[in-house]
Amino acid sequence: MVNVTSYAGIHGNVGQTAYSAAKSGIIGLTKTAAKELVRFGVTVNAISPVAETRMITSLPDQQRERLQSIIPAGYFAPASEIAWALGFLASDQAGYVTGTVLPVDGGMSI
Repeated sequence: MVNVTSYAGIHGNVGQTAYSAAKSGIIGLTKTAAKELVRFGVTVNAISPVAETRMITSLPDQQRERLQSIIPAGYFAPASEIAWALGFLASDQAGYVTGTVLPVDGGMSI
């Protein structure tokens, strides 16, 4: 199982209390389910992407540019740059990886 959370779920975000709480809840769900299900051979992980989504593209230009400027890589990733992480965590190659939250965020979590 691979869940999707966000930067706000790990670090919080000013003005987004409810969103951050919901995304933090996904992290708690991921870690708890990982502990409960691994004995049945089920791994549970999450990715925390910083991606070019409808939410990002709907922001005013000035706000989107400000957010983009704090990403060390300098851009919001297209879905194709995020998908590999989800695919890896869902694969047999990640069979011993469970309970992790993988930031796929261009260095934003550093």
